[in-house]
Amino acid sequence: MKAFIFLLPMLCIAFTSTSCTQKKTKKTDAAALTELIQPLTSDTLKFTSGVRAIFQDSNGNYWLGSHNEGLVVYNGTRFSYFTTANGLAENQIRSIQEDAQGNIWLGTADGVSKFNGTHFTNYTTETGFPEPVAKASSKNLWFNAGNLPGVNWWDGQQLNYVPFPKPISDDLENSYAITGISKDNQGQVWFGTYAGLFVFDGQNLLPVEKIKKALLPEDYIHIRSVFADSKGRIWVGNNGIGVLLIDGDTVINFSEENGLIHPESSRRGAHSPAGTLEHVFSIAEDAHGNIWFGDRDTGAWSYDGKSVKHHSINNTLDSIMIWSIYKDTTNRLLFGLYNGEVYAFNGMRFDKVF
Repeated sequence: MKAFIFLLPMLCIAFTSTSCTQKKTKKTDAAALTELIQPLTSDTLKFTSGVRAIFQDSNGNYWLGSHNEGLVVYNGTRFSYFTTANGLAENQIRSIQEDAQGNIWLGTADGVSKFNGTHFTNYTTETGFPEPVAKASSKNLWFNAGNLPGVNWWDGQQLNYVPFPKPISDDLENSYAITGISKDNQGQVWFGTYAGLFVFDGQNLLPVEKIKKALLPEDYIHIRSVFADSKGRIWVGNNGIGVLLIDGDTVINFSEENGLIHPESSRRGAHSPAGTLEHVFSIAEDAHGNIWFGDRDTGAWSYDGKSVKHHSINNTLDSIMIWSIYKDTTNRLLFGLYNGEVYAFNGMRFDKVF
């Protein structure tokens, strides 16, 4: 792998860990600045929990977010690790983005962290003062809001929280907390939550009621992923009822249509056997327009527009859970696994990358 530029001066200098509170621009924006101490480094990836997020920045560095071990960045030579001890808001990393200034933004399980190369700035959501969503844009950065039933968005100056136009579910296992975010090619932003799907259409934040067209009376929505593909289709991965597909006004249960839900399935969170696509935690599109799915119980699947195919990572990882799928700047498709490893699909087979 070629070497990448790595602009993090703190790797050569040890900092003293301190913190202070920045002046708030308004009541909805709570920011805490944490100076960075020198991160731990290694020659190989040391994660043992799932890789929930993968991102390649504008300098070519790879950022990997774990299920409970914080963040790592790989510069082509070394892995550098960041946790709450280094200033992160939380050690569970759910999303990674980069802004126009080169700052790395992290959606965590408890707040949003911005890393500018020398320190973290952490933002927390304060409810009760929502910013009108009409002021937002699809070009903004969007984040989960922890377990709250709404979304955080960064407008370039402050973090804004907007609640979804739905009440919190009475079922604590099926709330309206965000589980997936995807921007489509029409400038809309789609939000998967445990209990339903929402879309920001450029002006309003709306529930997507037509998703119910694909449900059976006994079905229980429990969304874990959402993806807007290059053709304008919206793929919605559920924990129990597989993949729902929205193509214009047509809505189907894609897994059901392709015979990938077991006849005796509980259609809930119970373990599913091989040959099923019922618990979809990640969805992506490759450079050829194929849609890929990462299933909790049965591993990797792809759809070429005609048929669905199962893929074995290798002989020992045939059906391991796939947390995340990401297309990098060289069009490689990277798969973040439950065991903390990352594999790439080379068109024929899977090769371990990290």
